[in-house]
Amino acid sequence: MMRKRSQIGFISAVVAAGMAVTGCGGSQTTGGTEGASDASGSTKIVIATQSPLSGSQSVVGDAIKTGAEYAVNLQKEEFKKLGFDLQLSPQDDQADPKQGVANAEMLLSNPDVLGVVGHYNTGVAIPSSVKYEEGKLVMVSPANTGVKLTEEGKKVVHRICARDDSQGPKAAIYAKEKLGVKKVFIVHDKTAYGQGITDQVKAQFEKDGVEIVGYEGITQGEKDYSAVLNQVISKSPDMLYFGGIYSEAGILVKQAREKGFKGVFMGGDGIDSSELAKIAGDAVEGVVFTSIAGDVTQTAEGKKWADAYEKSMGKKPETFSVYGYDAAGVLLEGIKEAIKANGGKKPSREQVLEAVHKTKDYQGQFTKVTFDEKGDNQFADVFIYKFGKDKSEFVGKVE
Repeated sequence: MMRKRSQIGFISAVVAAGMAVTGCGGSQTTGGTEGASDASGSTKIVIATQSPLSGSQSVVGDAIKTGAEYAVNLQKEEFKKLGFDLQLSPQDDQADPKQGVANAEMLLSNPDVLGVVGHYNTGVAIPSSVKYEEGKLVMVSPANTGVKLTEEGKKVVHRICARDDSQGPKAAIYAKEKLGVKKVFIVHDKTAYGQGITDQVKAQFEKDGVEIVGYEGITQGEKDYSAVLNQVISKSPDMLYFGGIYSEAGILVKQAREKGFKGVFMGGDGIDSSELAKIAGDAVEGVVFTSIAGDVTQTAEGKKWADAYEKSMGKKPETFSVYGYDAAGVLLEGIKEAIKANGGKKPSREQVLEAVHKTKDYQGQFTKVTFDEKGDNQFADVFIYKFGKDKSEFVGKVE
């Protein structure tokens, strides 16, 4: 779905050295049944994650990684019985397209890597998916909402979440019908995600007769958005809609309130993070956002899962944790189906891709998944949340 960057320049050295991608956590066992290995004799099966693990977007990036890690941990024994050593390779794409591509190339160089859970940012996912397509390495995204991602015709691309052309219009309709918005000022962060979702929101507002009094872009990483906010204040809109990430949204809403903005502040799933409250402080209260991720704790079963997750992983789940978990679940189910179809032997990437693409009525912890021909999930939904004084509260599904 989305966006930024950090430091780490040793990736090319890693590739040059030809280092194998290793697993995360746990011992690297080699046990397996006779004949289960591939042509090279390896019984190792690796799935990777690609998300920002450093920098300003690392909270959500880590949630995606940790969710996938939890899924892998729970299935290690099952894979061991099948004769395989299941491992996770978490990669830090830094919300940077170049880093995502470099990581993708490294993953492709390791034949044990059979799939990727990722990304968080659509602007990183699209160029990285070019590499996955070349290597027939299947990708299951827990968070990318950009429409273009699955419209380019790549066979490897899949996502379990809704697209911007579902989220954006539903956000605009909710704003008009439920929040009474008549005048809106729209701001985006100039990224593939931010501009993509605001374009969808803008089109629906125009269709419904909501007056758009401004449409401006800001630069990620800046700390003072006075220039655009002065325009907002001068136009007196009912709503300031922001398409971007929580790191900028927190600053934007805080500075908007300090300048006297009294209207509604609304955003998309990019601002869906507990960090928003830490950045915005008291100004976070009343912030509304749509998300392609629902609240797993709304059911007794979901609460039980969240408690087990926290006990096992040592941290409370973020909203996208269960989506990382379910995306990994889809990928692991596809790998098991491919193993079965291959007579119990280690499958090829092409076989895993075929099995994942055929996913139908897979019931994850939160999401049901059936992929259409493009790789979009037919059961994807959009949800509404609203921030209280320090955390977001689930409002419900947007119909």
